[in-house]
Amino acid sequence: MSPSDVIASATPFNDARLAVIYDVDNPAGADHDFYRALAAETGARSIVDLGCGTGILTVTLAAPGRRVLGIDPAPAMLERAHSRPGGDAVEWVTGTANQIPPGLADLVVMTGNVAMHIVGDAWPQTLAAIAAGLRPGGVLAFETRNPVARAWEGWQAAPAVRQTPVGAVRESLTTTPPDADGIVVMTYRNEMLDDGDVLAGEQRLQFRSHEQLRADLCAAGLQVEATYGDWGRTPFSGGPDQRLMVLVARRPVD
Repeated sequence: MSPSDVIASATPFNDARLAVIYDVDNPAGADHDFYRALAAETGARSIVDLGCGTGILTVTLAAPGRRVLGIDPAPAMLERAHSRPGGDAVEWVTGTANQIPPGLADLVVMTGNVAMHIVGDAWPQTLAAIAAGLRPGGVLAFETRNPVARAWEGWQAAPAVRQTPVGAVRESLTTTPPDADGIVVMTYRNEMLDDGDVLAGEQRLQFRSHEQLRADLCAAGLQVEATYGDWGRTPFSGGPDQRLMVLVARRPVD
């Protein structure tokens, strides 16, 4: 299973300029607070941040006596992650869930809706690799969009220019409705106005129902302990007012 199979939309981020813009668009917030709190509550001594991107959360998980791995398929993202203050305290790995050493992790997290970027058959394969990488009693936590909230309807952007740390960029975005498997295709175009470079392509994201997620986790041998509808740990009700599903699952103790 190659990185391109597992995270189909990694390629757009494998450009140093887009990695910088990614940081601007995805600052630390309540989601990071949630994952840091979970790491403390579980007493995790080994943590894997799968799909870690530029490592903005990953570096804050590092602590004395704790091993932290940041795994991502995009070298440009990992280069920025490694150069971040605190980056030397993390082991950065280019790859996918297959790079998690067997039985290593007390906690695996997938943040920034990484789970939605893992589409088709790569999803159950990834869950199986995560389950193998967790020690007995280890925890997986991740968030994904609630399809009932129909977030894709707002993922459209007519061409517009904005100033970024890497210069002026003209951006546009179109998104298809979900297909029968819940996959949407986002077509993006970023024109770097300072030098004329155009970074364009497609990303695929997969929406999954709560029932499907629970079934997929169960098939991977993981037991769902909680599903929240926000970062404040409000129980997930399934309604369109809750845009997120935050799932916490555990590998049973053998």
